[in-house]
Amino acid sequence: MFSFIKTFVFVLLIQIGSLAQSADLNITVNGKPIKKNLYDFVVKDLASRGQKMDDNLNNMIVNRMIAMELINQEAERTGLNKDATYLLKEELARKEMLYNTFLQGYVQKNPISESDIKNAYEQYKKDLGTQEFNAKHILLANEQEAKDVIAELNKGGNFSKIAKDKSKDPGSKDKSGDLGWFPANSMVKPFAEALTSLKKGNFTTAPVQTQFGWHVIKLEDTRALQAPEFDKVKEGLAKTLQQKQLDKLVLDLKAKAKIVDNRK
Repeated sequence: MFSFIKTFVFVLLIQIGSLAQSADLNITVNGKPIKKNLYDFVVKDLASRGQKMDDNLNNMIVNRMIAMELINQEAERTGLNKDATYLLKEELARKEMLYNTFLQGYVQKNPISESDIKNAYEQYKKDLGTQEFNAKHILLANEQEAKDVIAELNKGGNFSKIAKDKSKDPGSKDKSGDLGWFPANSMVKPFAEALTSLKKGNFTTAPVQTQFGWHVIKLEDTRALQAPEFDKVKEGLAKTLQQKQLDKLVLDLKAKAKIVDNRK
């Protein structure tokens, strides 16, 4: 019921300084009028979110605006509006508001097309592959430890027991190194390449290095993988494409900008 208040307060705090010439709402607080366009802005914002306006909501908005004006006046009386920490927060809030508003407008002007999403879906299916894998691994801190584990396995050591005793992976250690079922592309490239080269029941005969450490991997089983239907992943793919679009925007702006970093 009150989910709008946080947005409402933030918008008012950011915009109140730029609306001094607005028409009044015929309400004054200690002689200071409450601006009508602030009220109208909140009503319009709530309507865009599907909120139906009624007398109760109207009174809530007005009472909130009166309370905010009272607190703003008291804060100014005590000098809080000149406090260094407050001024920094205000500056960051203004930058954040401008940042978000610009990006929202950019996304609206540059929508992701249906064909782009479908192309992304085809690439997604290609990357996903047609198989998923059930595997175990033992994560070690260095290459020599991984080689020692491989030597132990070659002598008949039990993979599950060694994983419980020696693996550094907290997520799979207590499960005997079991990673469950997953598509290869969900793993980092060196791990995926080593895994897909294995035959069922075999383990890697050389340590596999990733950014997490050194792995010994055992392939337990494989099965056919059916990609989810387009409609089930469409929204996620659109968001991914949109984020890539925004990332490119920032990179393009960086390329044109003169940025000097003297921290070193």
